[in-house]
Amino acid sequence: MAKVQITQVKSTIKRPKEQKRTIEALGLGKINRTVEVEKTPQIAGMINKVSHLVSVKEL
Repeated sequence: MAKVQITQVKSTIKRPKEQKRTIEALGLGKINRTVEVEKTPQIAGMINKVSHLVSVKEL
């Protein structure tokens, strides 16, 4: 599978708990923190839920 690089660009302050938990599940939690993960359907769904808080780069 392809890898993606996910960077958190916005804060989770005043966001619903579901979005905060999704950010934590992706391995993020602080602005400008970056993780590299395999692009699976589950990860793609998580990215879609918090797309307004993260930037995604295909590797």
